[in-house]
Amino acid sequence: MLKKLLVLSLASVSASSVYADSTNTVQFKGEVSTQTCSVNINGNEANPVVLLPTVSTSSLATAGATAGETTFTVNVTGCDVATADTAIKTEFAGNNITTNGNLGNTGDAANVSIQLVDSDATTPLSFASGSVATTSAMTLATGADSTSQDLIVRYYAEDTGVTAGTVIASAQYAITYE
Repeated sequence: MLKKLLVLSLASVSASSVYADSTNTVQFKGEVSTQTCSVNINGNEANPVVLLPTVSTSSLATAGATAGETTFTVNVTGCDVATADTAIKTEFAGNNITTNGNLGNTGDAANVSIQLVDSDATTPLSFASGSVATTSAMTLATGADSTSQDLIVRYYAEDTGVTAGTVIASAQYAITYE
């Protein structure tokens, strides 16, 4: 009897510790829409890579400095022919967000991150208020089955003392319809 009580007590303690911490929550997000399209970046649907140019550490000498602006294109294709203008936005879910709201570097260069810039070529997309940043809308015009939007990616000096090395950052992406 004592063995059964001990086993039940241990099971009860271990079960309660499994559910004690609520910070291990995963959120699943999707959308049901009358419009569905395929999305790619620079023509690559699977694991696209946008290469930035090599820049000098001196071009990132002050905190907040940017360098190496590179344009990339979000293409939306294979849509049902639009019966009315449809606004489409790109959502980026960032990994390793910096305190300045940029994509944190997982390479070996220090004090540098990756910053995304909206299609107006001046407004940074900020992940500061969460892990998702949303672009301004592109328009799928009436009668069209595709559209695209140019965005910019660049290096961002998070602080002074940027050191030489690799810069690697990532984000997942999806489109939303309005």
